[in-house]
Order: sequence, then C-alpha cells, then structure tokens
Amino acid sequence: MQELPPSKSSHLHRLPNQRWQIYAPQAQQAERLGTEISLSPLLAQVLINRGMDTLTEVQGFVEPESLVLPQPMDEFPDLAVSVRLLREAISRGQKIAICGDYDADGMTSTALLLRALRALGANVDYAIPSRMREGYGINDRIVEEFHSEGVALILTVDNGIAAFGPVQRARELGVKVIITDHHDLPPQLPPADAILNPKLIAESSPYRGLAGVGVAYVLAISLAQSLNKVGGLVNPLLELFTLGTIADLAPLTGVNRRWVKRGLRLLPHSQLAGVQALIQVAGVQQGSSETPLIPNFKTQVQNSLKPEDIGFRLGPRINAVGRLADPQIVIELLTTDDRDLALIRAMECEQINQRRQELCLEIEQEAIAWCEEKSPDLQQERVLVVVQPGWHHGVIGIVASRLVERYGVPVFIGTFEDEDEPVGAVPPCPPSSSKIVRGSARGIPEFNVFEGLNFCADLLTKFGGHKAAGGFSMPAENLEKFGSQLSVFANQCLEPEHLKPLVSVDVQADLSDINLDLYRQIDALEPCGMENKAPVFWTPNVSITEQKVVGKGNHLKLTASQTGKTPASLGGIAWRWGEYFPLPRLVDIAYRLRENTFNGKTSVQLELLGIRLPASLPNSSPLMSGKVEFDYYDRTYSCSLSRSGDLQELRIRNSQGQILAIQPGQKTGLLGNSRENAQEIDVSRPFFENLIQTASRALGI
Repeated sequence: MQELPPSKSSHLHRLPNQRWQIYAPQAQQAERLGTEISLSPLLAQVLINRGMDTLTEVQGFVEPESLVLPQPMDEFPDLAVSVRLLREAISRGQKIAICGDYDADGMTSTALLLRALRALGANVDYAIPSRMREGYGINDRIVEEFHSEGVALILTVDNGIAAFGPVQRARELGVKVIITDHHDLPPQLPPADAILNPKLIAESSPYRGLAGVGVAYVLAISLAQSLNKVGGLVNPLLELFTLGTIADLAPLTGVNRRWVKRGLRLLPHSQLAGVQALIQVAGVQQGSSETPLIPNFKTQVQNSLKPEDIGFRLGPRINAVGRLADPQIVIELLTTDDRDLALIRAMECEQINQRRQELCLEIEQEAIAWCEEKSPDLQQERVLVVVQPGWHHGVIGIVASRLVERYGVPVFIGTFEDEDEPVGAVPPCPPSSSKIVRGSARGIPEFNVFEGLNFCADLLTKFGGHKAAGGFSMPAENLEKFGSQLSVFANQCLEPEHLKPLVSVDVQADLSDINLDLYRQIDALEPCGMENKAPVFWTPNVSITEQKVVGKGNHLKLTASQTGKTPASLGGIAWRWGEYFPLPRLVDIAYRLRENTFNGKTSVQLELLGIRLPASLPNSSPLMSGKVEFDYYDRTYSCSLSRSGDLQELRIRNSQGQILAIQPGQKTGLLGNSRENAQEIDVSRPFFENLIQTASRALGI
C-alpha cells in the first residue's frame, strides 16, 4: 500500500493519543473485601489498587477520625520555639509581619494566619512579593521594608526555605524569622530562629504531606491552644486549610485526609463571608440557610463539598488573582467579615478568572498552531519547548499542562520579556530585543522536571520546582541551547512508549453496574485527589449512539450504550474533546463518574478520560462478516472483519490486491498479497493509523 502525504482538505478522524495502564484484577480478593466492608467489589478492587487489602487498613482509610494521631509538638522540632516567639511578640505588642505567596496555598496560608493572629491579639500585617516584578519568595526588599516599619518578627508562609540571603539580612537587622514552608530542602538551611517544614520530619509521619496552609494551620492551632483561646477559631481556619490544601494539589493522605474531610463538611455552611460569596459566585451551591448574598442565584445545596468543587471552581478563582492581579483581593476576601465587601471581592475574582480562561485559550491555540506549523519531531526530541513573545507568564503553566495532555511529552513553555518593561506591555517585545525568557514546565510520570532544569542549570539565571512542575528564566540567547540540552536529558530518561498521555484505569465495569448507588458508595473513598485518585472504570465494546459538540466547540456530549445480558445506556461528557468529533461508533472507554441533576432529576454521568478502538470484539457482533468499501485519499479500499485463530482481525484490501491485516491493540500488522509473503509493518505511522481508523468507521466500529 502506497503511503500518500496528508491532504489538508481531507477530514480524518483522530482519537486522543493515549496509553492505558490497567490494574490487574483481583476478583476473589475484591469480592471478599467488598463483603466485609459492605462495598461494591468494584470499589473494593480500587482500595486494593491503593494498597489496602485488610479490614483494619480499610477502616482506617474510610474512617480517618478513628486513627490516633501523634501531637504536632512531638513531630515538629521547632514548633515549641515558634509558639514561644509568637507569644512573646504578642505579649510585648511587637509588630509581626507575614510574607506570603501569590498562589492559592500561599494566599490561604496568609489569610489563615492573619485571622488567627488578629483573633489572638497580635499586631500583624502582611506582604506578598509581586509575581510580575519579583517572583516567588521573600526577598531583601521586603525584609528591609518590614524593618523600616518596625517589624520585630517575620513569619514566612509557603516560602522561605530556600531564602538564605533574605533571612540572613533579617537577622543582621535584628529581626527574628520563623519559616513555615513545605517545599524541598536546599543544601543549606536559612539561619532562621525557627523552621517548620514537613520535609524535616519523618517520612512515616502523618503530617509529612502538609501543604504550606497545613503548616500554618498547625502553628495557628498550637499557638491558640497555648493561650487557651481555641474556642471559635478551629472551624474557620479549617475551611481555609481545606481550600488551600486541595488547590495546591497536596496529597489527600495522613492528616490532610482527616482534616480535609472535616473541612468539606463545613464549607457548605461556611462561617466566612468571603467563602460564602465565592461559593455562590462560582455556582457551586448555596452557602448557608441565610439570605443569599446574590438574590435568585440558583445553586445546588449539598451537605458536603467534593474536592473537585474546590479544584475546578473555587481554587481557580483564587489562583487567577495571584496569576493576573493583586493578591490583596483574595486576602481581603478571606479575612473580611463584611458581607458587602466579600461580595465585591468575590465578583472581582470571578471577572479575573474569566480573563484567565480567555488568556489560556488564546495562548493554547497559538501554541498548538506553532506546533502544527513547526512540526517538531517529538519522538526524537522527547520534549516540547515553545516560547513566544506577548504571552502572559502568569498563565502559561496552565497551558503547559494542556499541551502535556495533548502531546504526551514534557512541556517547557515561555515568553520573551524585557527586564525593564512591564509584563503585558503593548506592543510586546520582539524576541530580538528581549533580554530574558521566563517560563513554566510540566512533566510526565517518567520525567523529573526539576532534574531536567538542573541539567540545564548553566544556561538558566533562576529555576525551581519539583518532579511534576517548575519555573525558570534565562537570557534569550540561551534558548536554542536550552532546547537541545533538555532533549539530551529527555532522551536519557524517556523511551518512545512513554510519549503518550497515561490513563491509569482501576477496574473493568459493565455499564449496567453504573448507578447512583455505586456513585454514592464512592463517598466512602472521599476525599479523592492527589495520591487518592477518584476511581477510574473502563468498559469495552461500547456503542456511541449519540454525540454532539457543546461549549463553543470544546467539549463532547454523548450517549454510551452496551448490549448483552443487561443492556444499558448512560450519558457522558468528554472535556476538550471537540476536535475528535465524531467518535467511532464502537470503542473501549475509560471514565470517572459524576452526578448530573437536570430538571430536578439526578443521574450518574460518565466523565470520559480515555478512549480507544476495541481491543477485542464481542463474539456476537454483527460486524464480523461482510465487506465494506470506502474512499481514502481519493482511492477505493474494501475492508472486513475476520477471525485469525481466536482473535478478531481487521483486513483492508487496496485495488492492487494487497491486504493489510491488523489485530486489535497491536502496533504492527501484516501487508502483502498473501499471508505467506506478507511483511510486518508499523501501523502506528500516520498513514496506516488514519487508514485503519477510516476503515473502522466504515465498518461501524
């Protein structure tokens, strides 16, 4: 079969470029465990996948309040010192200053400690460095400004562990420093009076996974307990802890799981005016039984929020402010008790988030257009580096994540900036006159972003991050070398099979198994999030009986049906899959479950995460016999489904009598006039991949 160049006028259907990883089923063990804990065997399999296979382990997971926790004072070596320093400053009326960060974790941490310290009688103020001008973390300017204002004690939140110079400067000026942070430890710790960081405690500690807001919460409650002023303080602070922990993608294990579970129950009836306003503006639900802040605002009342309510609704509205505007908006939102001011600030968050969404879409489309024009060889380079002028570096990290989803490789995205020109200046600096590149990076499981940046440290002026994400800056003239050097690193740790987005699947289910009862049983596994992912099910040989593009062409709404002993049909949504419309009629699907309420009726909906052509076809399929003709690039082919031994086989014949034979799920096929003289070929090449998909659609699979 002759390969032809792609035709821009041909409308060829594509499927997401994915690799599936399915946990090995443990049917008997899941059946036994499910019976013991009164859960569906499907969810018992999920618990086994998470490393729990005994009743004791499961009970501790499902009921985290039943676990006995060590006291924070016994876990954090400098916690007692920190409490003493704060008590002394409060009793002497000394000024305390908080240095926060501009992401959701840093802003909720700042608000939490402001609320706590004010309630405990402290004279306290705060500062957050400018994302645009200064970047992350406490710096000399902030230290010297605090000193000039008479600050006696600086308290960092969600930053400071790597700020050796600024902390040393504070000590030179006679200012005491307490660092509260959760980021990785540098080779040399700063000379602070006290350091609270879960990375300094035992890996087995239940406090090990705390985010910055978690460390702030531990400090605030410990201080309140020492002053016998805990009453009325815990619940409001727990709400802020929950917002920051989930928004920062902290692991929902250990104390995080226990406290977040409590906080999610508190949030629907929040005591904080700002949280009430944010919940209503975001359309999550009614905040309490009182008069709504926004009259006639229709929301759904729940007894507990889900982590996705924060992760996809509340968190982005908080984060958007730190990315594009003044963090003071969020600090006021989360510290005010004035309902009118809370509503004003919540509406500002909403407007800024809408702008953030527009910017993300615009930059994403420009980045995709650049990739299609330049056609980088990602199989060879194994990393995508895309840098353009005029992009807002406050949102490019989000775009990087979307490009990782699309291309399946680590993404380093940046924009050209002039050191003396404000971000967003019009017209943007052209690359030739720019002095620096500022960027963000997102990785894939097999690629460590921080190690990749460290591999290129000689080219960078500043960088930081962790395994999954990072940030960097460098002189613009180093960009080409940076891309080459990153590619060398990527080729050392990535194999070709890694270069597809990973869909991790828990357990196979029939669509007839999916109902509201199963969905509500998942509550036992909540809160789901980092290190406790929501269950992912998969179902083979599903018919897509209805599908349409919704949401400005970005998303697919569909109906999935399954025949067999118990026929079933369920509605589904596939976010940002509009470009794959229409999907083939017969597919394997991987999905999470979500609740959908329409016209007062509640049902379970599928949220599609993965899709592929069937790995096997049902024996009763009516599609197994008969030939179908179809046109592909102005040539006519015929195709049919046949058996080869125990397996189904797709056969495609061209006008010269050559036959391409492919078995489902295989990367190679046989091509020739007969099986005896056929040659093995790579069917993942674009020509053959598109030919196979076109033939599959012609057969209705």
